[in-house]
Amino acid sequence: MFRVSEARHGVVFLLLLPLVFSVTPALAKPSFDETYEGQPEGNKSRMKTNSSSHHLSPLVSIILCTYNRAHLVKRAIASVLTQSYRNWELIIIDDGSADDTWQVVMPVVKSDPRITYCYHTNTGLPRSRNIGITLASGKYTTFVDSDDEYRDNHLAVRIEAMEHKPSPALLYGGIEYVGPLKKQYAPDAQRLGKKLHLSKCYASATFFARTSVFKKLNGFRNLPFAEDFDFIRRMQKKGLKIAKVKEPTYCYRVDSDNRLCDLYERGGEQAILEFRAHRAGQHDELFGDS
Repeated sequence: MFRVSEARHGVVFLLLLPLVFSVTPALAKPSFDETYEGQPEGNKSRMKTNSSSHHLSPLVSIILCTYNRAHLVKRAIASVLTQSYRNWELIIIDDGSADDTWQVVMPVVKSDPRITYCYHTNTGLPRSRNIGITLASGKYTTFVDSDDEYRDNHLAVRIEAMEHKPSPALLYGGIEYVGPLKKQYAPDAQRLGKKLHLSKCYASATFFARTSVFKKLNGFRNLPFAEDFDFIRRMQKKGLKIAKVKEPTYCYRVDSDNRLCDLYERGGEQAILEFRAHRAGQHDELFGDS
């Protein structure tokens, strides 16, 4: 559940109580009835949002989730700013970073009214994306990971495909892989101990769908691994059409640190859970227990 304050000087403050989503999250619009001012501190359930004020309704909401990638996130943001299609909003979800992410992103947030920055206690990628989906105001919602980037025509290609009738419920794919070939493989979620090339996977960062579709399916389940495959299976059970984009406009970097695929390969779901527990511990040290 969210409680959101009024905007003041381009800053909106949100209170996150106490978990936004359950394992099968319920997505609901925030209720604008409580004011909270100040940096996130003490209460670990607080979430802060910064934005510049703007009134144009975006066609596309882009959700960028990040954790301790101050050295990479500017590249991802820059790739959004250079899109040939301009009517978008960018929602940056900071999943409890303890580095300089805040200082890195705030100049661009303040300079562009289409960008919103949200900080909250570390909860993991699925819940962070669900927060972004809740805040999205565009007809369509898509994603970009903080260590990846778009080609300049990324949004234009997908909008054209979605506007063509009959349109699919969701697009995915269209990836250019950047990094060593040996890291372009991921553990197979259906065959224990096996691997498959990333081109055979449903990379959730490339998902592009009507915002209503994400909300209808209640977003991503809070799973340690393969929440994207789980989302696709739930779409398929509902008979929703899924299409793969051929043109490679999403640059997927496989040489970044702390990739979930690498963690899963080293120690399965337990390795991911331990990594998340360590992240939560870092946050406790930074802001104190509630």
